[in-house]
Amino acid sequence: MTKNLLIVESPAKAKTIEKILGKDFTVKSCFGHIRDLAKKDMGIDIANNFQPHYVISEDKEKVVKELQKLAKGSEVWLATDEDREGEAISWHLCEVLNLDKDTTKRIVFNEITAPAIKKAVENPRTLDTNLFYAQQARRVLDRVVGFELSPVLWKKLGRRTLSAGRVQSVAVRLVVEREREINKFETESFYKVVAYFISDKKVFKAELSEKYSKIKSAEQFLEDCKQAIFTVKDIQTKPTQKGPAAPFTTSTLQQEASRKLGFSVSRTMQVAQKLYEAGKITYMRTDSPSLSDLALNSIQVYINKEFGKDYSNRKQYATKNASAQEAHEAIRPTYIENTSEGSNRDEEKLYQLIWKRTIASQMSNARLEKTIAKIDISNRKELFVAEGEVLKFEGFLKVYIESTDDEEEDEAGMLPALNVNQILDYTKIEARERFSQAPARFTEASLIKKLEELGIGRPSTYAPTISTIQNREYVIRGEQEGQPRAYQKLELSKGNIIKETLSENVGAQKGKLIPTDIGILVTDYLLENFPKIMDYSFTADMEKDFDLIAEGNKEWSKIIQQFYKPFHNDIEASAESTTFVTGERELGVEPESNKLITARLGRFGPMVQIGSADDEEKPRYAKLKPGQSIETISLDEALDLFKLPLTLGIYEEQEISVNNGRFGPYVKFGEQFVSLPKGEDPINVSLERAIEIIKNKQVEDAPIAYYDNKPITKGKGRFGPFIKWNDMYINIPRAYNFDSINEKECEELILKKIDKEANRYILEFPEEKITVENGRWGPFLRFNKKMLKLTGKKYTSEEAANLSLEELKKMIEAQVPGAFDKKPKKAPAKKAATKKK
Repeated sequence: MTKNLLIVESPAKAKTIEKILGKDFTVKSCFGHIRDLAKKDMGIDIANNFQPHYVISEDKEKVVKELQKLAKGSEVWLATDEDREGEAISWHLCEVLNLDKDTTKRIVFNEITAPAIKKAVENPRTLDTNLFYAQQARRVLDRVVGFELSPVLWKKLGRRTLSAGRVQSVAVRLVVEREREINKFETESFYKVVAYFISDKKVFKAELSEKYSKIKSAEQFLEDCKQAIFTVKDIQTKPTQKGPAAPFTTSTLQQEASRKLGFSVSRTMQVAQKLYEAGKITYMRTDSPSLSDLALNSIQVYINKEFGKDYSNRKQYATKNASAQEAHEAIRPTYIENTSEGSNRDEEKLYQLIWKRTIASQMSNARLEKTIAKIDISNRKELFVAEGEVLKFEGFLKVYIESTDDEEEDEAGMLPALNVNQILDYTKIEARERFSQAPARFTEASLIKKLEELGIGRPSTYAPTISTIQNREYVIRGEQEGQPRAYQKLELSKGNIIKETLSENVGAQKGKLIPTDIGILVTDYLLENFPKIMDYSFTADMEKDFDLIAEGNKEWSKIIQQFYKPFHNDIEASAESTTFVTGERELGVEPESNKLITARLGRFGPMVQIGSADDEEKPRYAKLKPGQSIETISLDEALDLFKLPLTLGIYEEQEISVNNGRFGPYVKFGEQFVSLPKGEDPINVSLERAIEIIKNKQVEDAPIAYYDNKPITKGKGRFGPFIKWNDMYINIPRAYNFDSINEKECEELILKKIDKEANRYILEFPEEKITVENGRWGPFLRFNKKMLKLTGKKYTSEEAANLSLEELKKMIEAQVPGAFDKKPKKAPAKKAATKKK
């Protein structure tokens, strides 16, 4: 009897499917892509119609050998994902396993459940070469752009870590242009007036129909209100409805998980992948919001049973994206009756989000009654307007409310019973100074939404794009907590007007995407020299071309050919220019020396410079602080940078100074370095404040207990609260109270840590700086303090202990090319001759 070998991408997926298919099938994982374009000569024969040259990835050689061995005498079934990447993996498996592409059974499914898998096995198809060609076109195009354009950036900006790509460069452009919009925006203040009226012993709020640009106008209005009579002029009541959002696509899941759960895009996709592979949700890379008839039926049955027929409203959603690819469903639970799933908290939270959104999408609209009351002011032409809402029928709101990226606004509450011509009394009338708002910075989620609106990228590319632009440090996630801003408030109460100056926190950038100086310079250079690559329409049109290839309506090599010739001409033209890109900007003149101060990109990052290389005296340099930019730094801010290090005075016979360091601003006390609290500027730190910070640190560092006659101290660091003992840092779990942790609890944590450390190392090769260690997710490889994967398969601790040094070196080489290349020793530099004084 012929054996059946079914191949999928991941071990978790293989495990779930093997349980379903039983002993008739051996299910194995190929661990994702097994081949890629060769690194030598771009891996593409441009002269031969862009023929790609594929090689087996070094870390997949062992996997391929195992699959080749199992394939002999077996009928092979290819069950990789049903998108272009999945089709490409199957195509490469056919190549390396010598399978006939016209007869090899290819099965696809949208969920890993027994009915779906069995149905797929009963209805196999053959390889879809058009889908593969669409993936190949994208891969070849991205390799051509990266291979030819990245060296240009290395040369122009002097950094070999830089890269360019069709989608990533356009994504950075969006962030840069938004930042410039914000920098150009001029905030204007105005006064918003709100009255608090009473009717039937209930207080309700009404907003004035006009806003005032000057405080005098607002004050005059309040003066007039002292003598005014307030009368209900008009009441309008009308029914409204609110409909549910469509089930999740990849993009909308990433956006909502960011807003509701605080997940990054990559975290969302990792968690969703695990849920899919465990058979809990449908495939998580999709741009279709539609649901299958089977799913719609089961959801309808559930809603009728749990909420009643009035809450059920079966509907199918059409995609807003005209270029949605592949016939996937929306992301939904595989079994709607399972209200909770997941093996950890992240999985449980994301599953709950998907479950609620799916259920809500098939529920009735919420029905509301909206009331608008207009209130006349006897001695003024303006009107107060009060709005209220009454929820008449919950509908889908019983289960789910969609979030938005907009700043939260006050929800309309209920209004008390009002009558036309009714005279109203007020408790107070406020005029608060408000400010016009600059466009909001992108979050990961809102950037994906924008890319999707422009037709740039696909479900499979969103998360890698967001990760790449941050890994390349073109864009960073903001950490700024916000700054206090003063505003004026006028209040009319009991016939008196009270003036107050209050403060609010504004400008918090936590989690927002901010372009770095290098990201801005790369964007400007590419826009000037390679405008087509940076064009939003061109990038979106390329996506449409890939769709046409997938449908069999275009030849992939012709599309690459049309792009390559003009692109390569631009590359050759750029090589003729020898100028470096530094973004140099003149800020002004230093008062003391009368020398020019400039801001520019230097070898070690953005900096300011006093003087030039042509001066007799050597120029002075200072690094920009986090949050400062070459584009926006002022002359005064630049001069402040040269004040550091700044000596503040003497305390306990030791000098105290402040400075900026590698890990942020700090106070130096003798030989001790103490970090400044977050948000404090070293320039503004007084001697008294520095002494206070030092004393606080001394209290923190004082022993709280002893173990084995060695002191135990506690503190709060980058990863949360910890205790320190014998140069060992031990995180304090949430189960322990940081403020009141005692000696016995410290001893427990120390013994656990010692035990863990004893079982940590599986293999050690000290001379090669290689270790294999037990980690949270299983064994991993550490080389030269760098954490790397054990590639080829998922290893148990016992299997990892049997790996040879040669095998480990191969894994390291695959992830760190040239890791073991012998570097020639540099000849000692000759000492420069010095003049005797």
